[in-house]
Amino acid sequence: MTRGAAAHESADTSRSVNRRAAVRRVSAPQPGRFTGRATVLVVVLVALALGYTYPVRVYLTQQSDIARMEQAQAEQRQRISDLSEQAALWKDKEYIKIQARKRFYMVYPGEVPLVVVTAPEDAARDAGELVDKGTSQPAAPWYDTLWSSIRAADEESDK
Repeated sequence: MTRGAAAHESADTSRSVNRRAAVRRVSAPQPGRFTGRATVLVVVLVALALGYTYPVRVYLTQQSDIARMEQAQAEQRQRISDLSEQAALWKDKEYIKIQARKRFYMVYPGEVPLVVVTAPEDAARDAGELVDKGTSQPAAPWYDTLWSSIRAADEESDK
């Protein structure tokens, strides 16, 4: 072997030893740790989520307001159509006559109005009033009730 070959061979062996040592020194990253890129990515995603939270909340609030207003508008349209139908009925002379007879017990000249009342409770129920079944006396004032209870307590203590 020549001097150059021996030098080349010794350089190869020293490099291979250095390579082995270098390979041994390098360790694989541990799976539980975040890398710098992953940390930056998480921070950016959190910032975006926080940035979009308020506009999304405003959007959802506006959508619920729109739905509520559309519902109210539909109810108002229905009420308008009902009132329009009722107004059209009141333009008819026969309907007015029927309502006058029914609501106000109006009659034509020469007719005799007849209202049948079978019992006071039934008449009151038909009129929408409440009637006591028994005749009750008006309640005594509060001070009479108080004074009578004091007298009753005094009489019991004397016994």
